[in-house]
Amino acid sequence: MANVSITVCDGKDTEKFRVFGEESILMVYEGEYQPGDKIVFETDESDTYYVIRTDGAMDEAYVYLTVSRLEYVIPFEEKKIAYNPVAFTGGLHYITMRKAKDYENAGYRNLAKNVMDQNGGSGCYPHARANVETRGESVFAARNCLDGVLANRSHGAWPYESWGINRRDDAELTLEFGRPVDLDQICLYTRADFPHDNWWIQATLTFSDGSREVVEMEKSERPHVFDIERKQVTWMKISDLIKADDPSPFPAMTQIEVYGRNS
Repeated sequence: MANVSITVCDGKDTEKFRVFGEESILMVYEGEYQPGDKIVFETDESDTYYVIRTDGAMDEAYVYLTVSRLEYVIPFEEKKIAYNPVAFTGGLHYITMRKAKDYENAGYRNLAKNVMDQNGGSGCYPHARANVETRGESVFAARNCLDGVLANRSHGAWPYESWGINRRDDAELTLEFGRPVDLDQICLYTRADFPHDNWWIQATLTFSDGSREVVEMEKSERPHVFDIERKQVTWMKISDLIKADDPSPFPAMTQIEVYGRNS
């Protein structure tokens, strides 16, 4: 049985509240978060699948942990506007952590979704990172592509957060799975805030096995769906993004879905 714990700490790592147990625990934290606060999830094992809920207003996150201690920083001010306005607010918070079930680990799923992904985070997968994010703003961060929110007909604060490329022609995003996965379908939701937005007509997908796929896209608010089979890959990269011949300089990505199974 794995020993697990959840701790709410302030910015100086002073403990505010803690719960612990085996395999599966929940916390009801009574108190208002302050800037610098974080939730610390701990287990006495690593390289294991967990299901974690950071807030009652957030979906559960099915994640692969390669660390035994994971810190989740509570977003405030500018960083908060990329999240549901209800999340992390008020004086009552519902937080859960449990080991994933065998059927969940064996199931067919969106391997890219991770609602608790953080910029600069490591040890919790899937994880998105990019070589550019528009003005460093949270509403244009790479992590937004993994949060499960599909609204793409506008841009800016939640639910219209996206990955913005700051007009860079060399923009690229890497999706790290953290372990080998087998995938067979990729769905790209490009932002469709027309006429504000441009769109991409082509992209290159590169995989950890060295293989590449060039995919074609069009002006659409619907997902671009590609049947691409790869086995035993640990990451994929989206790059060589080619814009349409349109006056707008603002193409962007709202969501990335990758369907398959753990290898």
